[in-house]
Amino acid sequence: MHERKVVRADSSARAELEAQGWVVIARSWGAGLAVNDQQRDRLRLIVDRARPLVRLREIEATDVDAVMALDRATVDDYPGDIATAHEALTTARAKPAAAHRGWGAFTAESELVAMTFADIGLDVTETDFTVVRRDRRRQGLGSAVKAACVLALADEGHVVFRTGGSMDNPASIAANRAVGYELDEEWLTFATGGRPAR
Repeated sequence: MHERKVVRADSSARAELEAQGWVVIARSWGAGLAVNDQQRDRLRLIVDRARPLVRLREIEATDVDAVMALDRATVDDYPGDIATAHEALTTARAKPAAAHRGWGAFTAESELVAMTFADIGLDVTETDFTVVRRDRRRQGLGSAVKAACVLALADEGHVVFRTGGSMDNPASIAANRAVGYELDEEWLTFATGGRPAR
């Protein structure tokens, strides 16, 4: 097993690791969003576009089985390395809490086909993960659940949001840009040996 370290691309540690022969095996990104009236209009539009396809709502304790099922079906779908890894949900993590809330996209048959969870801090709300069932991708549902989440939390007074993901997932980058997130960080995962990232 190769040793790994994750550093910001603009960190002085990057040059030190490169000089020691470490290799970049994965790249990831971070992005921020500060909600204002213009952003709210964008978020509402994304939510409205998804309404003919799904019902968007906050995930409740009674949805835990559906959350677990969708997680099991998609747990291997997160690209990248340790910086963007997703551990299979436990029942405790699948259950929403005051500081860990989720929004989902449900079909007319009440199937959960997309979801996002966010960790709510005093100053910043950070996305935990967002995922869409494989057969429902490329329909804007990832953007829709994220927009619904941000809009609902913004209505409660949360203004600053953060998210991130793998550079190997252009669909995720596009979905987050559609919501209004602006990429402002790049992270590099280094390993001792291994195959360089593209």
